[in-house]
Amino acid sequence: MSSNSKIEWTDATWNPIRGCTKISPGCAHCYAETFSERFRGVPGHPYEQGFDLRLVPEKLAEPITWSKQRMVFVNSMSDLFHKDVSDEYIELVARVMATADWHVFQVLTKRSERLRDLLQTRLRFAADLPHIWWGVSVENQKHGLPRIKYLRDSHAAMTFLSVEPLLEDLGDINLGGIDWVIVGGESGHGARPMKSDWVINIRRQCKKYRVPFFFKQWGGVRKSAAGRKLNGRTYDGFPTPMRNDVPSLAKRKLLASEFAEAWPVETSRRTQAA
Repeated sequence: MSSNSKIEWTDATWNPIRGCTKISPGCAHCYAETFSERFRGVPGHPYEQGFDLRLVPEKLAEPITWSKQRMVFVNSMSDLFHKDVSDEYIELVARVMATADWHVFQVLTKRSERLRDLLQTRLRFAADLPHIWWGVSVENQKHGLPRIKYLRDSHAAMTFLSVEPLLEDLGDINLGGIDWVIVGGESGHGARPMKSDWVINIRRQCKKYRVPFFFKQWGGVRKSAAGRKLNGRTYDGFPTPMRNDVPSLAKRKLLASEFAEAWPVETSRRTQAA
């Protein structure tokens, strides 16, 4: 979607898929849905179809064209492991990430079972790459905590948790095998409140497990006013990124061309119309 991002923990967003469906309480006030639905029916707009799930194969090679190293949030407006996205297309997205190894890719999902299954099989090649970070959303105990085990069982080289929106105290968390934790409150109209004790509990456990802790925001209706300081300081913990040098323009053009027609746009449109 953008080679630049205002999200505090990434540099850019990349959306070879758009749209999603709700599966848990963390989805209730989805920012991506709210944004997308504003443009439903607007001819020619990228979100003319609102938040309906659809593939965007013309975006596949986009990160390969970027000459500057970036942290890239994959599918900020969707979920790579949605049940209606084929294994073949997911693998193609992963092949692009594997190729563009001068970036760090941050993949976040609520579909943790499918993530585990594919990272153990078809995506094993990508699970082992340190420049691809695999993460799950954790909003509460019932829906969020079980996702951590599925993530751990994937045996990915780099793993992280996005604890946002944090909706309740998570209690004791097993952070073994987790490389990074992001915490944030919900923002926008109808935002559900987050208590400081909940955040402090997670920060304490990150310290215990020696996991970098990133506090994104308090959230609320006016998130800018609430800020992102916890007990008077900002927490910007990050894992050390592992990535390669940027190839020449000629090399990047060659690499991008390999994905230009990997998934024909017309095929994608016919599939989605079916």
